[in-house]
Amino acid sequence: MLGERGACGGDDGGEIPWGDKPPFRAPVFVVTHRPRPTLDRQGGTSFTYVTDGIRSAIEQAREAAKGKNVAVAGGGTLVRQVITLGLLDELDLHIAPVILGDGMRLLDHRLELDSLEGIELTPDRVTATDDVTHIRYRVRERRALVLDNRGRDEQTRDG
Repeated sequence: MLGERGACGGDDGGEIPWGDKPPFRAPVFVVTHRPRPTLDRQGGTSFTYVTDGIRSAIEQAREAAKGKNVAVAGGGTLVRQVITLGLLDELDLHIAPVILGDGMRLLDHRLELDSLEGIELTPDRVTATDDVTHIRYRVRERRALVLDNRGRDEQTRDG
């Protein structure tokens, strides 16, 4: 829910942990199934509850941002949907050195990609510490994979 001038996130009641003066200082658009009136807080933060989908929430955040960056924050389900819709330009991934026994995969079959289709992530910035590694990826549009015959010519010749 963080951005220079607009943000979009998914979570009913996402404003509760932030109290009366959230740190965002920008409009926040919360994707939800339950309509609620906009909630204004101190410091320029407002929470607008969007019930007509992620695309609408992002469009509203972009309009509020007036040309500045918009950030999308939320869980894996929201991020996968934004990627599937082709609305994500960058992905900040924070990797903690812990292996969990269970959990939700961020990038899995729910991206609705065909078996010969992909979305390229290009590392733009990597910052590593002992506690976490932060990677910013540029997200490319969905496109067909180009198959090649790497190694097959050699296998045919060698028999």
